[in-house]
Order: sequence, then C-alpha cells, then structure tokens
Amino acid sequence: MKDLEEYVHSFRDGENIYYLSKQGRELTGSKKICKKTTQVLHYIMRNDLYIAYECPSSWKNEMKLEVPGQVKIIADAIFQRDGRYYLVEVDNTQKMNKNRAKIDKYKALISLGVFKTPPKLIWVTTTEYRRRQLTEILEGLDFQIFTVSDFH
Repeated sequence: MKDLEEYVHSFRDGENIYYLSKQGRELTGSKKICKKTTQVLHYIMRNDLYIAYECPSSWKNEMKLEVPGQVKIIADAIFQRDGRYYLVEVDNTQKMNKNRAKIDKYKALISLGVFKTPPKLIWVTTTEYRRRQLTEILEGLDFQIFTVSDFH
C-alpha cells in the first residue's frame, strides 16, 4: 500500500478504510469524489448485504418510496429478484423508535397495495439485542435480520 500513497487516502474505523485521492481519481478516470465521513460504517454494512445477495444488477441505494399524501420513506437500498422487491435497511446508530416508525411506513405501503407481491425486508444491525428488538417489531412481515458479525 505504501506505493499507492499518492493515489489513496485512508483512515481507521475498526479496520483500514481506503478511498481515492484526486490523483487516484485522475489515474482511474473516476468522477466520484469520496471523502472521510461518519457514515462509513453505514456504507460498509450496506455493501456487506450487497455482496451477500450476490451483487444484484437491480440494486439501487437510497430509494424513495411514496404514495403522495399518505406515506413516504427512503429505503437504504432496494432490489428485485424473481419479480419480488427486497427492501434493505441499515441500523447502526438509529434509535429503535425511528426503526419502528420506518417499519410502520413499510406496513402502510404494503397495505396500500404498492407491491404486487409483499416485499421482503432485509435488515442489518450491530448487536444480537437489537436483532431481537427488530424481530419483535417486524412480526407479521417477511424479513431477515443480519448482524455485522454475520459478515466479519
């Protein structure tokens, strides 16, 4: 990595995080500017799911789902497989009452018939305790919950 110092920046957040410098972007032709952010763990957790689900070509980050005047929510990611939607949520710093409100919005979208087939909700969280809390809140829905330790 020493030879790449001119082309990458890095910082430590549990592990080394690398991103392209201006020179690195110019060398690779990348137009996307990445900077150190407090959201890095959120992005890594979401990327873990992306990889675990074999990098779906339909994957879209930060997608707004809305029935105007009734319900609006931004999913951390969404993808389709075999005609069914999968809605991805990353829970690393969220208060549980915020998660509950998000789940209520997903339930509203389902009851309004937004999806031909009810979606599967995919969550990734930080601890077993939070997994148990989410399991209770998600009761009655089709869901799967991972913790970061499932991937690392």
